[in-house]
Amino acid sequence: MITIIDYRAGNIKSIQNMLKKIGVESMISKNPVEIAQAEKLILPGVGHFDFGMKNLKESGLIDVLHEAVITNKTPLLGICLGAQLLGNSSEEGTEKGLGWIDMEVVKFDSSKIDAKLKVPHMGWNEIEIQQSSKLLVNLELDARFYFVHTYHMKPNNVKDILTSSHYGYNFTSAVKRNNIYGVQFHPEKSHKFGMQLLSNFSKL
Repeated sequence: MITIIDYRAGNIKSIQNMLKKIGVESMISKNPVEIAQAEKLILPGVGHFDFGMKNLKESGLIDVLHEAVITNKTPLLGICLGAQLLGNSSEEGTEKGLGWIDMEVVKFDSSKIDAKLKVPHMGWNEIEIQQSSKLLVNLELDARFYFVHTYHMKPNNVKDILTSSHYGYNFTSAVKRNNIYGVQFHPEKSHKFGMQLLSNFSKL
C-alpha cells in the first residue's frame, strides 16, 4: 500500500490512477495516523515552493512525516514540487524546505540556455543514470519522462544525484538519500517509463 499525501498541492488523482493501472494499491490521506503507519509515501506537488511548504505546515503533517521518513525510514518519493521540498531552500521563495536532502532549488540559468529553448522546461526529456538504484531497474536506455518546471534541484553532495538531464545544460532530475527519493519529472504522465518507475518504487 502506497499512501499519497494530500496537502492541497498536487496531482493526486492522476498519481493514484497510474498506480491503479499498474496494479498497485494506494490511498490518499491527510490523516496523521494513516501517514505515520504508511508502508510507503508519495509527496506530490505542483506550483510555487512557498505555497507547498505553507500548505505542509498548515496541514500539521511535518512532524509526523519527519518521524515516518527520518526516524522510521519509510520510503518516500517526492514528485516535481514534492521533490524540491525535500531540499533546504529555493530561489522561488523564502520558506525553508524540509532539509532532508542537502540541496538548493535554483531557477534555470537563461544565460546558459539557447534562446530557442523556452523556460519553463516543458515536455519529454531523457534521463542519464548517475548511480544504480532499485528505483531505476528495468528502465530502457532511452527512458524519457515528462517535465514541467522553471526551477531545478542542485544537490551539494554528488552522492545524492540519482539522474541528470540536459536542457541547455545538465541539471539534476532525480535525487536519492537513503530511503528518500525525489524526481523532478512526472512519472504519472510518463506512460510506460513512469509505470516502470512507480512499479519499482512500490517494490522497495
